[in-house]
Amino acid sequence: MKIRELHLWNLGYHEAVKVQEALKERPIFTRLGRKVGLVAGADVSYARNNNRLYAAVVIITLPTLSLVEYKVAQDKVRFPYIPGLLSFREAPVLLKAFKKINATPDVVLFDGQGTAHPRGLGLASHMGLFLDIPAIGCAKTLLIGESGPVGKKAGSFAYLRNKGEVIGAVLRTKSGIKPVIISPGHRITLDESINIVLQCVGRYRLPEPIRRAHLVVNKVRLDDLEVS
Repeated sequence: MKIRELHLWNLGYHEAVKVQEALKERPIFTRLGRKVGLVAGADVSYARNNNRLYAAVVIITLPTLSLVEYKVAQDKVRFPYIPGLLSFREAPVLLKAFKKINATPDVVLFDGQGTAHPRGLGLASHMGLFLDIPAIGCAKTLLIGESGPVGKKAGSFAYLRNKGEVIGAVLRTKSGIKPVIISPGHRITLDESINIVLQCVGRYRLPEPIRRAHLVVNKVRLDDLEVS
């Protein structure tokens, strides 16, 4: 895949915040207007005994959820863990994995936030700009905003608001199971993001592209640990 070069990654805390502030108006939220056939999922895993991290990108088809391909990458951790700045820690290794992908997905799901972020530029938005393809944030935890109650049945959701502005949705992907946080990252709308995530749900809470990327990246991390 072709990767855009928006900025360097050798940044400190204050420089990273300035980059987020400069980029936060760049994502666009227009409708896809086409059928989605290929969906990618991305995830990162950290080694516990050294400073390495691993990334996996998995591509599946809709509606069958069949595997098309997956690629992995690894790198050194180059940015500290700071809430709200996750993309500066994980994006470089994710971009290495995306560069290896042969198929171009119609949309990418990230285990992180899009617009539901304190500065409006979570991992899905940041990566969406680098990849210049539709991106969706599907996070397990809430960073910012409030919502009303969410129904118990799968497909129920409540819009997530911050200071009166809709920034995402709290979505129940499986009946009676804890919901996830959905927010558009780039080149897609919130309602389309919800619909695509629901199409990607199999037997588990997390959509299949992210769940499979999680399985792949953890296997690679553990295999690498055994070798070392």
